[in-house]
Amino acid sequence: MLTESQEAIIADTTPVVADHIDAIARRFYPLLFERYPEVRSLFNVTHQQSGAQPRALAGAVVAYVQLRHDPQRVRRALTTIVDKHVSLNIRPEHYPMVGECLMAAIGEVLGDAVTPAIADAWQALYGELAELLISLEHERYDEFARRPGGWQGARRFRIAERRPESAVITSFVLAPEDGGPVADFAPGQFIGVRLRIEGEIVHRQYSLSASPDGRHYRISIKREEEGRVSRHFHDRMQPGDTLELLPPAGELTLVPGREPVMLLSGGVGQTPMLSLARQALQAGRRVIYLHAARDAESHAFAREVAALAAAYPHQLERVTLYEQGEASDATIRIGRVDRALLAEHLPDEPTRCYFIGPPGFMNAVEQHLAALGVPAARRHHEHFGPSRRLEETVA
Repeated sequence: MLTESQEAIIADTTPVVADHIDAIARRFYPLLFERYPEVRSLFNVTHQQSGAQPRALAGAVVAYVQLRHDPQRVRRALTTIVDKHVSLNIRPEHYPMVGECLMAAIGEVLGDAVTPAIADAWQALYGELAELLISLEHERYDEFARRPGGWQGARRFRIAERRPESAVITSFVLAPEDGGPVADFAPGQFIGVRLRIEGEIVHRQYSLSASPDGRHYRISIKREEEGRVSRHFHDRMQPGDTLELLPPAGELTLVPGREPVMLLSGGVGQTPMLSLARQALQAGRRVIYLHAARDAESHAFAREVAALAAAYPHQLERVTLYEQGEASDATIRIGRVDRALLAEHLPDEPTRCYFIGPPGFMNAVEQHLAALGVPAARRHHEHFGPSRRLEETVA
């Protein structure tokens, strides 16, 4: 717990730190990788180069200062960060490394303005945040390990099946190497993957694209030309090859209820929607399934969704949007997601809307749904990449 004088220092210096937080975050990561190269594998190089990871860290630090005196809000806001940490197997021993390099970055950026008293106060604040995150992550690790088929840390799986889904997306069905059961997960969640490429350990997170069955997990990966790991999966990984999995995580899960569900996806963002759709249909809910793809060749899981439509003809309404090409049947439109299309298919009654896809798609859907009167509490989404700013996760 911070002392009264430390609380006063934090209150007085937060505006200055906030003004320089982007520069602090940019300096933090090089320091961390230089001093502790063993943690580099926990970070996606692309997100570092794009600035997404430093921006996420900057937002998290500033927002924690703003929310820390409201325990319920801060715990809820930290959920996204905890999800990502669980999928990476972040452990208590990682936090001192981060704290050391964060304070060093603050000192380098702010220089002589950081007095010993100011440094102590911000070190105490970081310690408070680290302690809370460690506690929340411990709860999640223990809860998952207690589930039937659960485990602690990493568990080795083998590729049981490899299945092309489109010209750019391939599914990999994963079975535990020890032959035991696997824990269920909430439809819509993702899972952490750890593998070795050319002698280097890398981590990624992929949505679980099939419903829980107690025996396998399925991930479906788009081949990205600049994506080192996705190219490795597509070009190298075959049935029998092994990798390690970390516990499932993620909050893009179905809110219980009877109201209709609208699932909107772009490209490989469709992967979590498949299990969400099945769960909602099995619960007797109406589902509007709208998917946008570049063209017919890029359209994955068309047969799987068609089979769902055949099994639930009175519950599932499907709409497929191709950016280019021709419409081969009445369920296909040509163009991009716009407000008129969403208005045409959005039910008149209160509806839960879930959406995920590339940034442009996400921004467009968010703006259109808001304009159509869908309350923020009924708009559910998840971003690819690093955890978003804390304030963006608060309902």
